[in-house]
Amino acid sequence: QVQLVESGGGLVQAGGSLRLSCAASGTIFTINAMGWYRQAPGKQRELVATITRSDSTNYAESVKGRFTISRDNAKNTVYLQMNSLKPEDTAVYYCNADALIPNSRGFPTAVGSWGQGTQVTVSS
Repeated sequence: QVQLVESGGGLVQAGGSLRLSCAASGTIFTINAMGWYRQAPGKQRELVATITRSDSTNYAESVKGRFTISRDNAKNTVYLQMNSLKPEDTAVYYCNADALIPNSRGFPTAVGSWGQGTQVTVSS
């Protein structure tokens, strides 16, 4: 019941920057956390960065110092600013949200949702 719409992917040269956006919609009580994951060809999906509603962040070691995750709680939107991009950052990036939504009785229930993915390609 939570829809995630991503934007901002594309093709960029090594050393360049991109900013990804992901907006959540639906009947939502609270979004507890949002994050970004990525999956490169032949590899498992991996965590890139997460952020809680209280603004606590977590980053993969490979992106620390280069990527910044942020959110706008009023808009239920999460961003990923990617700087100093490397070819190894090439992957499909997926938005994720952990949210509380109403169950059949109207009580909060925890759900996880995924976006459709957006391609990020970094050329050398």
